[in-house]
Amino acid sequence: MKILVCISSVPDTTSKINYTPDGKAFDKTGIQFVINPHDEYLLTRAIWFQEKQGATVTVVTVGDASVEPVMRKALAIGANDAIRIDTDPKDSISTAKEIAKIAEENQYDLILAGKESIDYNGGVVPGLVAALLNYSFVNNCVGLEVEGNNGKAVSEIDGGKATLSFELPAVVAGQRGVVEENELKIPNMRGIMQARTKPLKVVPSCNAEQKVNTVKFEKTAPRSAVKIIDKDNIEELIQLLQEEAKVI
Repeated sequence: MKILVCISSVPDTTSKINYTPDGKAFDKTGIQFVINPHDEYLLTRAIWFQEKQGATVTVVTVGDASVEPVMRKALAIGANDAIRIDTDPKDSISTAKEIAKIAEENQYDLILAGKESIDYNGGVVPGLVAALLNYSFVNNCVGLEVEGNNGKAVSEIDGGKATLSFELPAVVAGQRGVVEENELKIPNMRGIMQARTKPLKVVPSCNAEQKVNTVKFEKTAPRSAVKIIDKDNIEELIQLLQEEAKVI
């Protein structure tokens, strides 16, 4: 089984987010980048298929050379090889088209991805890839098994979970639950050394048309200071709810 795992390079969750003075771009100064956490769960599951079923695992990222340290980490975790599509991802549809082209050229059986990236939270790239390739698609996956040409997935839905069966080729978008946090693979010294010699192929962009342009970034307004009202001062509480909070 050939597995393609889509990973994205995102700011560490502890990073302080800033934008350029004109508000048109994200300021990467001093930012530590990591594998998107949702993607990491799916990568770990792919490595499980590699160890138990002899699957080959390729990771793919759309980005410039700055994403290669994150790709090397994926290789250190256990991926066999990596592909970097050499273009700056601007929107979901162009990113999906870049990935779909690679998938079509290499005929992967299973494409895995996190359900969304934690930077823009778009959550549409996996579904778009499936639509472009006309593959089966499972979203919000929290459990995944594949045997031969058939797969079974557990997907979170409103109010519960659904168990789904599907045929390969397929795209599965998942999250924590497909593996647990304590099961995530951590690169060891041997893996880090091997990652240095594993293939990391850089391919040109297919120049997919960009449909969305970013006009401006801005931070949310800071929260106002908390006012503490004595529990016995009901009149003041009502006044503040009416005049300041305007909720009554």
